[in-house]
Amino acid sequence: MKIKFILLICLLFCLYSCKSLQPAASHNHTNGQNNTSKKNDPQFLDNVSITPGEKKSNYKYNKQTQSSKYYKNTAPSLFNIEKADWLQFKYAIMMDLPIEQLNNLPLLQQIDYWWGTRYCMGGNDESCIDCSAFTQTMLRNVYDINAPRTAQEQYNFSTHIQDADLKEGDLVFFESGRNITHVGLYIANNKFVHASTSSGVTISDLNDNYWSKKYAGAGRMQASLNSSQASK
Repeated sequence: MKIKFILLICLLFCLYSCKSLQPAASHNHTNGQNNTSKKNDPQFLDNVSITPGEKKSNYKYNKQTQSSKYYKNTAPSLFNIEKADWLQFKYAIMMDLPIEQLNNLPLLQQIDYWWGTRYCMGGNDESCIDCSAFTQTMLRNVYDINAPRTAQEQYNFSTHIQDADLKEGDLVFFESGRNITHVGLYIANNKFVHASTSSGVTISDLNDNYWSKKYAGAGRMQASLNSSQASK
């Protein structure tokens, strides 16, 4: 009987001890849950990481805003730069021109298509082409004008114009001795595109020392030139 009483007292003591310790254990477990929850909280992760979609969207907006602001400050106009063809950006930079002055996309597409095509005398395709075949092709594909085959013939059949009247699509001629030996297609800002012997199809400047010394004048090919004249 006495032993049972002692065991009962011990049991009550143990139960009381466990109950007194329970709040502390529960408190520690709760803290652990809070820490785990905080680490898995998406808002917490957003503070130390980048959300790809949102970041990309913000960057695109800022980039467009900066581009528009830059263009507005350098060349004010009503031209919508965001709708400009990428070729306009490319050749505007190359030719140091405002983008809105390069609005003939078929011309830019043809220049880009032929760009770098190597030069060869008598050539008239993508493998190689000479200067007059190139201008003949450009006049036909861009302006629907039939032109003669050689540089001298193009000079003879064109209407000679003053340099001050030069405009896009006119021809610029160069001579060696008394003969017209080279021709290019004028674009703008003293720049012309042509098939050069050294670089193939490229853009040059009329004011360059080499070209200015050989320059023979400008001509405008009339759209009325018929096919029989062009084939001669």
